[in-house]
Amino acid sequence: MSPDTTKHLELSATINLKDLGTVHRLGFGAMRIVGDGVWGEPADRQAAVAVVRRAVELGVDFIDTADSYGPNVSEEIIAEALHPYKEGLKIATKVGFTRTGPHRWVPVGRAEYLRQQTELSLRKLKVDTLDLLQLHRIDPKVDREEQFGVLRELQQEGKVRALGLSQVSVEELEAAAKHFTVSTVQNRYNLTDRSSEDVLRYSEENGIGFIPWAPISAGELAQPGGPLDAAAKRLGATTSQVALAWLLRRSPVMMPIPGTGSVQHLEENMAAAGITLDDDTYAELEAAGT
Repeated sequence: MSPDTTKHLELSATINLKDLGTVHRLGFGAMRIVGDGVWGEPADRQAAVAVVRRAVELGVDFIDTADSYGPNVSEEIIAEALHPYKEGLKIATKVGFTRTGPHRWVPVGRAEYLRQQTELSLRKLKVDTLDLLQLHRIDPKVDREEQFGVLRELQQEGKVRALGLSQVSVEELEAAAKHFTVSTVQNRYNLTDRSSEDVLRYSEENGIGFIPWAPISAGELAQPGGPLDAAAKRLGATTSQVALAWLLRRSPVMMPIPGTGSVQHLEENMAAAGITLDDDTYAELEAAGT
């Protein structure tokens, strides 16, 4: 039986993020509460609202979304579900993509666009200041100094508390740090994709929260008879729970944000906070992933 989600999340590890404060390291990603292709309305809006509310009931105090999820829809659902927001709840959003259809993502980093989207996120989330604003992608067609500069200006104007980046290199993190304090970085990272190992190491050395996207992707490791499947059976857990537990142990700055449009899957994911991997299981998964 899976660990009791109502008892364990409040005991999960926390992290103190620069400019933002302390949050639990296991959060909720709000990309999957919208329609197929991360486009349009979900099939059942009230079900999506219920998922967001249940996440907070379980103790989640860090929710990650983006203006491009829908677009707009994810932020609007979060506000519908949770506004006025519970004290201590932190909502992170992202700007830097425009959407031209399902599964289509086009980076746009012009200063006026980033500023416009930030203003719209403030309106959709019904707040005066965004807790955490992340640059969804650095637009290669626009001078990155311009993109970093407008983020700094938005923070100086009080529209944003903390700033972060997504899918960047160590060199890009260092360049951004010349303009503002980097609170978080959000790169793809999981058991089978550790291409951002150097970024994780840099984050540890500099006190930056590392938000791994696609955190439970495990490919063949999760197949019947695979090492993740075997570990899950030994622990009486799901493969997703074990993948999340591995991430939480992997680094003290790791902040997984598994996303789902289902209350049941949400509760299963959150139960990962109550799973402790023994040294042998952790080492086995570490070796299998590499």
